[in-house]
Amino acid sequence: MTEAPFRVLPAIDDENRFFWTSGEDGRLRFLRCQGCGRFLHPPLPRCPGCGGTDLQPEPVSGQGEVFSFTVNHQPWDGDATPYVIALVALPEQEGLHLTTNIVGCPVDDVHIGMEVQVRFEHRDPAWFPLFEPASAPPRD
Repeated sequence: MTEAPFRVLPAIDDENRFFWTSGEDGRLRFLRCQGCGRFLHPPLPRCPGCGGTDLQPEPVSGQGEVFSFTVNHQPWDGDATPYVIALVALPEQEGLHLTTNIVGCPVDDVHIGMEVQVRFEHRDPAWFPLFEPASAPPRD
């Protein structure tokens, strides 16, 4: 069994708790303005579109496309295994992106435009949203 990579745990507070705990039920959530319908990420106290403050977490599809990426070769945690840091575009809204890791495939297979789907890695107390190729079989 491969040991999971080191991850820095996020500082969870009342404004972002929904995001870091969403993965428990397998759904990726972002704040959404109830006034104009705009998704906000990262979480903000006010909608940049209409200025509204009625913001509620809502699930998104969990599907996306690699918008941009880089392969990290620096062994920050002592592990020299390269990994992908990507900006994933979500189809729910133009400009809605999530910085994440692409997992479940060789780093050389990752490309711009690659269709991906969310999967979560649990590191108590957080559920990290990672993305894998959309053709990947469901995980137990």
